[in-house]
Amino acid sequence: MHVTLPSIARALVGAALAGALLTAAPAQAATGHADRDRDRHKHEPTRVERAMSVAAAQKGDPYRYGAAGPGAFDCSGLVFYSFRRAGFSNIPRTSSAQAHFARRISRGAMQRGDLMFFYDGGGVYHVGVFVGFSHGRRHVLHAPYSGTRVRIDRVWTDSWYPGTLRKR
Repeated sequence: MHVTLPSIARALVGAALAGALLTAAPAQAATGHADRDRDRHKHEPTRVERAMSVAAAQKGDPYRYGAAGPGAFDCSGLVFYSFRRAGFSNIPRTSSAQAHFARRISRGAMQRGDLMFFYDGGGVYHVGVFVGFSHGRRHVLHAPYSGTRVRIDRVWTDSWYPGTLRKR
């Protein structure tokens, strides 16, 4: 049998690591550190993340002007319903009021669950929830217009600004 110095070194390091793990495991189990370490890595969803989940669960529901769910939504009704269910009890009902309620942020600071406010010369006319990027383009979850259903679309215009309810 041919034994080289590197193979002996690997075997010694491996044995030392195995020994350290074997001696540490009972101590962790006895003191509860293993459970504490595992629990520390669990992620409790934020209210914005919960709102995003509620909104995503509405995909496929029909658009209906003035509707705030459950079962049918207009754009601001979807945001109102989703964020209220997630614990934002003071969120206003209309897209314009939601735009004033949200804290304005830069496009670069956006995170999943932030709001996108679409505007024209008359002000904010539409709102949706930012879901992220796909193929380098931003996508929004929204209730688009009459005859459609709640869905995810690629952003179609540059006339929008982001707002967030994080840290509210």
